[in-house]
Amino acid sequence: MMLPASAPSKVTELHLERAAVVYLRQSTVKQVRHNGESRRLQYALKDRARELGFTTVRVIDSDLGSSAAMGAAVRAGFDQLVASVAVGEVGMILSREVS
Repeated sequence: MMLPASAPSKVTELHLERAAVVYLRQSTVKQVRHNGESRRLQYALKDRARELGFTTVRVIDSDLGSSAAMGAAVRAGFDQLVASVAVGEVGMILSREVS
C-alpha cells in the first residue's frame, strides 16, 4: 500500500493496513438535538481518514447522548473502540471535542 502525499509523517503503512475509527460523542440528548454542526463535523472525520489513505473507516456513534458521568456501562461504543484497539485492529482514532 502506498502512502498518499497528504499523509503526515507519523502515519505509516502499518497504520494504513488497519482500520481508522471515527468515535462520535455528545454527552446529552439535548446536545444531539441542538448541536447538529458538532455532529456534522464529527462525521466529516471519515473524509479526513480517507484523505490520509485509510481504505477501511469505521464510525462508532452509538454513544451519542451518553454521558461519561453515568459510567462506562452506558458507553458500549467506547467499549467497542477499546476492544478493537486492544486486538490491533485500529491504525488511527479520529474524534473531536474530547474531554
